[in-house]
Amino acid sequence: MRLDDVDGSAVDSTVVDAASVNRIVQQAAATGQRIYIRPVESSAL
Repeated sequence: MRLDDVDGSAVDSTVVDAASVNRIVQQAAATGQRIYIRPVESSAL
């Protein structure tokens, strides 16, 4: 989930595979975005 800079509420949510997590973290770090990462059960995909 990407978090709002003002109040920390979720702005959007994306389910990705483990291989994509590093890319998303790098993008968020480069732009100063706050993200919340949590595992999801494979049955939810």
